[in-house]
Amino acid sequence: MSSRLKAVFFTLMSLAMLFGFMHLFINSHYNFERLHIFLFNLCSGGTIILYYTEQKKHPSLRTITFLILSITYALLTFFEHYIPAMIVALVLAIIVDLIRTKNFSFFPHDFFRGDVPVYRKFHQASLLCLSMGLVISSLVILNNVYLKIINLPKFKLDTFFLGFSFPLSLITMSVMFSLIRPDFGRLVKLLKNLGFWVVNLGVISFFVFILLEMETPQLIISSILSACVIMIFFLYKMIGIEEQQKNFLTSGMGFLLCTAVTGMLYIILHMMPGYNASRGHFVLRVHAFVSLYGWNLSGLAVICRYNDFPIRLHSKYVIWLHWITVLILAPTGYYSRPVALVTVACYCLLLYLILFSEGSGQMEALVHGDMRRQ
Repeated sequence: MSSRLKAVFFTLMSLAMLFGFMHLFINSHYNFERLHIFLFNLCSGGTIILYYTEQKKHPSLRTITFLILSITYALLTFFEHYIPAMIVALVLAIIVDLIRTKNFSFFPHDFFRGDVPVYRKFHQASLLCLSMGLVISSLVILNNVYLKIINLPKFKLDTFFLGFSFPLSLITMSVMFSLIRPDFGRLVKLLKNLGFWVVNLGVISFFVFILLEMETPQLIISSILSACVIMIFFLYKMIGIEEQQKNFLTSGMGFLLCTAVTGMLYIILHMMPGYNASRGHFVLRVHAFVSLYGWNLSGLAVICRYNDFPIRLHSKYVIWLHWITVLILAPTGYYSRPVALVTVACYCLLLYLILFSEGSGQMEALVHGDMRRQ
C-alpha cells in the first residue's frame, strides 16, 4: 500500500474518531455519530476490503470511485439529503458486487462447498454483506423518511447504519482463518465451517431480535456467539501460523471477546428491574468503541500492512496503547472534553505507528498460498 493511500486512510480514520466526540464541542441537531461510523466502517473499511480483494499494487478505478462515493454518501446522510444518498448507496452496492463477482461468483455457492477454504467463505461473505447493507440502508431510508410502512422503535436509520461494521468483522475473520494451518484433519475442518455458519447466522438472528426488541433471544444468541468466538480463538492460538501479525489478531480476538461480555452485560442490565439508563449507556459506549476501534481496527491494520510484515515496531507497546485508548480513554472521553482530546491524540499516534512504521521485508507466503491468487 502506497504512502499516499495510507495517508488517506489515516485522515479518514482520525476524523472518524474525532467526530465521535464532536457532540461535546458543537451543539447541533445533526448526528455526528453517522460520520463517526461511516468514515471508519464504510469509507475506510469498505475501501480497504475492496483493495484487499483486488490485490493490486495500486487501487483500481472502481475502488477509488467507491472511496469517493462513500465519502459523498456519508456527507449526504449526515446533512439528511436522503434521495441522492439512496442513489449513491445503490451505485456503491453495484461497485462492490462487480468486484465480488469478478473474484468469486454472483451466487455464493462456495458457502456450501466443503472443498472451499473457510477464509474464502468469510471473504466473500464480507463483500456480500457490504453490498447488501448498502441496498438495505436505501430501503430503510425509503421506509422511514418517505413511505413509513414499517413502524418499529428500533427500525431506524442509525440502527441499520451500525450494520456496516459487520463486513469489517467478516474480513478480519477471513484474514485470521487464512493464517490457520489447513492440515489438521476433519475435526478442525468441521469446526472452522461451524464457526463460519454460527458467526453469520448468529449475527443476522441477533439483529432481527434487536429490531423486534426481544431481549431473551438476544441473550441466547449472544451466548452462542460468545462460545463460537472462544472456539475460534483457541483454534487460532493452537494452530495459527506464528507471524508478527498474529499478535495483532490475537489482540483483536481479545477485543472481540470483550464486546461479547459488554454486549451481554448491556442486555442483562436492560432486562433488570430498575434499569439505570446512564449506566447502560456507558456500557453501550464501551461496547461500541471496543467493537469499532478495537476488533475491527486490528483486522484493518493487518490488511493495510499485509505485505510489509514483519514491520519495525514494538508490537507489544502498540497493542498496549491500542487497549488503553479504546477500552479506557475513548468511553470516558465520550463524556469529557479533556479526555476526548487525549483520546484523539493517542489514537492518531496509534494509527501512525500502525500505518507508517517501516517494513523490514515481504511477508512469507502463507501455508494456503499467496492470497493474490484468489
